[in-house]
Amino acid sequence: MLLLTALDNQNFLRALEIIVVVLIWLFFLRVIRAVWVEVRPPKAKRRGADAAEVLAGPAPEGRRKRGRNLHLRVVEPEPQRGWTYELADEVTLGRAAGCGVRVEDAYSSSIHARLYRRDGALWVEDLGSTNGTWVNTERIGLPTKLGKGDLLQVGGTVFEVSR
Repeated sequence: MLLLTALDNQNFLRALEIIVVVLIWLFFLRVIRAVWVEVRPPKAKRRGADAAEVLAGPAPEGRRKRGRNLHLRVVEPEPQRGWTYELADEVTLGRAAGCGVRVEDAYSSSIHARLYRRDGALWVEDLGSTNGTWVNTERIGLPTKLGKGDLLQVGGTVFEVSR
């Protein structure tokens, strides 16, 4: 009888050991995936509407200048409130040193999002960030048009589009 309980304890401990090893491997795979998402270059995606706009050619010069004077003004966090960034035709947002708008918080990705102009309008595109890009409290998955007064959240930083 004593031998039988010793064997049962050994089997239980062996099963527990296997479960712990599997959990450790799953943790490492999750860490590797998170690192991969951060360091890989963003995928160049073309959608039907984007391809049609590209085929239509560049906008006339008069239309292109409309909306050119939009800025990003920091709303949150409090220590950076009021900081204003003038926007070029295309700018990236994120923690990386090469980003046009540096976002210094733990919840933003290295290259988090891209702002660009098309036909005189300002657009934002998430570049595969871990925590997503939000416009007016809605997480975006596709390029989204921004207008004056819209709120853009990258990580824990909230910007307002202003003139």
